[in-house]
Amino acid sequence: MAILDLTNFENAPLQHDPFEFVVAQGVMSPEAIEALNRDYPAIDLPANYSPEDLEYGPSFRQLLDELNSAEFDSIIESKFGVDLEGTEKTITVRKYSEMSDGNIHTDHWSKIITVLIYFNPEWTQEGGRLRFLRSKDDIEDYAAEIIPVGGNMLAFRRCKNSFHGYKRFKGERRMVQVNWVKSSRFAWYAQQLARLGTHTGKRLLRMAQGS
Repeated sequence: MAILDLTNFENAPLQHDPFEFVVAQGVMSPEAIEALNRDYPAIDLPANYSPEDLEYGPSFRQLLDELNSAEFDSIIESKFGVDLEGTEKTITVRKYSEMSDGNIHTDHWSKIITVLIYFNPEWTQEGGRLRFLRSKDDIEDYAAEIIPVGGNMLAFRRCKNSFHGYKRFKGERRMVQVNWVKSSRFAWYAQQLARLGTHTGKRLLRMAQGS
């Protein structure tokens, strides 16, 4: 039996204000959410991890297989009317948010589509709720707010005004992020620069520009 039931996602409308996004609930059953939380990687730091660097149980492995499938790509392509052939797909896993997270941003220019799936059994905090924003400097001016509770899924097309962020929260905020990124050496180096923001990142970018 599949972990993901994307019927609600496929039926959810594609929103265009202030950019293209989709929000869906119930993409996983309560039983699947319970199993996934039981099999969730034992992460103890507030950072994004590649699945290859983690250990996890069978239900979480099945989820990753479904996210890596051509069928999942096809559903995203159909919803956004985009051709993802030739892009690179990345999947990262996160368990904790810290107080420095949630800053308003658009995502890196090399990203095309971003998908987030949440796993927390419940959510009562005001912080940590992702908001799709109409500007780069007002967290209260939002078109949608997504509670990071199990079974909620969102996707959006990155653009110059795809501003999003959330109010500060420190604690468990379980999620998997899927990105389709432009496939080029320069794009990869630029992502490292954006991620690192250090001398190392700048050196990598100079290498890409000179190649």
